This record gives sequence, structure tokens and C-alpha cells, in this order.
Amino acid sequence: MDFDQAIRAHSEWKIKLQGYLKKPDKSLKASDIEVDNKCPLGQWIYGEGHKHAALPEYTTLKAEHAKFHKAAAAVVRKADSGQSTTEETALGSNSEFGSSSSSVVSAIMKMKLKAAS
Repeated sequence: MDFDQAIRAHSEWKIKLQGYLKKPDKSLKASDIEVDNKCPLGQWIYGEGHKHAALPEYTTLKAEHAKFHKAAAAVVRKADSGQSTTEETALGSNSEFGSSSSSVVSAIMKMKLKAAS
């Protein structure tokens, strides 16, 4: 996986969660989502991407990615509990999910720049 693929893999979560908010059918499990090493990006971070572990950007990415998964799991828990929530409230740029998602993309971009130099 290269850095651009990492960003794409990460970005797919928003699409998944948008669909889930519209129809919370229990197909997503918050307990699985909050684990940060099961998704493609997490597998890369803990696998192939670990070769960048000496970079401070790697440490940032790992931490932000873990926060992101906690936020994504919280969205699923809220939907599963029947709490009324809008997509903007749950996934928008001012939400915990949106903020942590942006931080992950930013960290990947910084790693890409650092690794290229």
C-alpha cells in the first residue's frame, strides 16, 4: 500500500458510516471498529508501514488513527442505540469523527512528504 492508497482506504470509512447512519442494520460492530489494526490502513501501519517507525510522523499517524477508530465506533454505537443524529453532526468536519479523520489524512500526507525526502 502506498500513501495515496492509504488515504483512499481511510476515506472509505466515511462512506461506510454514511450508509450505516441511514440504515443501522447491525452490520457494523463498534467493538470491531474501535480496534485500529483490522482495517487496511491499520494493517499497513502495524505491518509494512512500520518501516517508517523512526519518523515522528509515524507516531502521530498511529495515535491519530487510533483516535479515529474510537470516534468511528462511537458513531456506530450512537446509531445502534437509536439516538437521532444527522450525518453532519456525526461525520461533519466539526464532529469528533471529522476532526480525527482530517488528522489521519494530514499525518499520512506529512509521512509521504518526509519519506520522499
